[in-house]
Amino acid sequence: MGLSEQIQKDMVNAMRSREELRLSTLRMVKSALKNKEIEKRAPLDEKESLAVLSTLIKQRKDSIEQFTKGNRFELAQKEAQEVVIIEGYMPKAVSEDEIATVVRAAIAEMDSPTMKDMGAVMKNAMAKFSASGARVDGKLVSETVKRELTPK
Repeated sequence: MGLSEQIQKDMVNAMRSREELRLSTLRMVKSALKNKEIEKRAPLDEKESLAVLSTLIKQRKDSIEQFTKGNRFELAQKEAQEVVIIEGYMPKAVSEDEIATVVRAAIAEMDSPTMKDMGAVMKNAMAKFSASGARVDGKLVSETVKRELTPK
């Protein structure tokens, strides 16, 4: 079953069980996927669908940050709940320990890189994650690379 079919099925279940937040979140996800499909003028494959979901999660996280700064905690909480719902459709994210391991491996492959080589290390690390098909937060990888390249 494809991602959009799963979302449609879950929307029907949310309607039946009267889960307003879940229903509105799934409708928003479905419309984002449909808009991307219309923009592309062809059906989305699995990778493209997951990219749309990643974008939605990133938008929600930015909103949480802004709402928290503006002392709108009820809105930040609603956005956080939406993130949890959307993440349910994503593959499992890579842990910080796994990220650190891959970053160290990428650094080891290069000839003692410095902070100037951060872009190359990031490129290698992200290529390893995309080759394995794992979902990873680029911001977290960037922080880990900085931490590993900083002289101790």
